[in-house]
Amino acid sequence: MPEPERRLWRHIRGRQLGVKFRRQHGIGIFIVDFYCSEKHLPIELDGASHFTEEAQLYDRERSEYLQDVGLEVVRFTNAQIMNELDSVLQVLLHKVQ
Repeated sequence: MPEPERRLWRHIRGRQLGVKFRRQHGIGIFIVDFYCSEKHLPIELDGASHFTEEAQLYDRERSEYLQDVGLEVVRFTNAQIMNELDSVLQVLLHKVQ
């Protein structure tokens, strides 16, 4: 698991935000980085590989699929996780309340 994923996982596992998150959770044919089934909340972390044209197309297709099944993807960059973790956690706390 990449360092930004490990770092976020340390702060959301074990119901630290009041809800359970799973890592690498399958939804249809796609896998999201983290998922809270109680709140129907998929979380994706985007690193450098997500900024290629091919990866952006794949991410768009995945986001459209997830929206079609009623899920809104919350996305953060790896830089946000590494440099603004408190803000990220506040966003997630707001989303799960």
